[in-house]
Amino acid sequence: MHFEPGDTGRLVLKDADAVLAEYVYEPSEPQLESPRPYLQLRTRDGRDVTAYRPDDHVWHKGLSLALPVVGKHNFWGGPTYVHGEGYVQLANNGAQVHTSFEASDTPIAESVGGIARFDELLDWITEQGETLLRETRTVTARPVADDGWALTWRSALRNESTDAVAFGSPTTKGRENAGYAGIFWRGPAEFTGGAIIGPDGEVGDTARGEPGPWLAFVAPDESAGVLVLDASETDSPWFARSEEYAGLNPAPFFFEETSLAPGDTLVLAAAFVIGGADVARLAATLGTSLVAELRAQPRPADEGERAEAEVPSDTDLDSDTDSTGADR
Repeated sequence: MHFEPGDTGRLVLKDADAVLAEYVYEPSEPQLESPRPYLQLRTRDGRDVTAYRPDDHVWHKGLSLALPVVGKHNFWGGPTYVHGEGYVQLANNGAQVHTSFEASDTPIAESVGGIARFDELLDWITEQGETLLRETRTVTARPVADDGWALTWRSALRNESTDAVAFGSPTTKGRENAGYAGIFWRGPAEFTGGAIIGPDGEVGDTARGEPGPWLAFVAPDESAGVLVLDASETDSPWFARSEEYAGLNPAPFFFEETSLAPGDTLVLAAAFVIGGADVARLAATLGTSLVAELRAQPRPADEGERAEAEVPSDTDLDSDTDSTGADR
């Protein structure tokens, strides 16, 4: 399993000849959609398990890091929730801009473990052209038995501005039960109405706003399932939807804002397993291992030095090593 360059602005994750994912790191969407890199995911037998620009919310892009409240800026896409006014289209849609890829610092261990990986630097640019955050992003992928595969995502966000930046959600701004923000998985249209499963069994949309270590989403025809695990230090609340569309994300800013001082770093991380209808059975074993791996990564005090380091060119990867009333 390895990442290799694809079409312009894309990486392709391959397992032998099978394409399991595409990472679009130079998106072409309009500013209103808060352009950002995203992953499109497939099962090992070729079924799509992510959506791209669905009709209900065109700013939803596969698997991506999307934040609707970053100070006064919107890095989710579309209109911004304003208390007392509803969703209003403001001149505040920022973009995540790819700057470079880094060479892995553990290539031998990854080769032995069959792990594919990329490390990326990104700038978070406001609609007014100012650099608000600088991100170091690490994504890994690995096979799981014969019918599944796993992915981890870790983002370290450093405040590049001269002021503290508050991370929140529409709920922290006054909208009930709309705490979406974070590493967000949007499923395809045919997943709508599927089962949402938690540690205590099927929970459905009632999982929204509740804390927990993981949730799994199973397609209505039980042809595929996606397990999502929160790698925060404590269990975050979840944004979870099935009735209107398929979507899951650990949402650390669901109810409360987090303030990031100038020069400080905030880490967001999650793990995913793409498999069959029984994917939830892997939460206690593989899932626990993936979360432990993410939590063991260097903490924020180390991030600044890494972000400052000189990085190689993208060619280093060429190796095997809606309506205003709806939730957004």
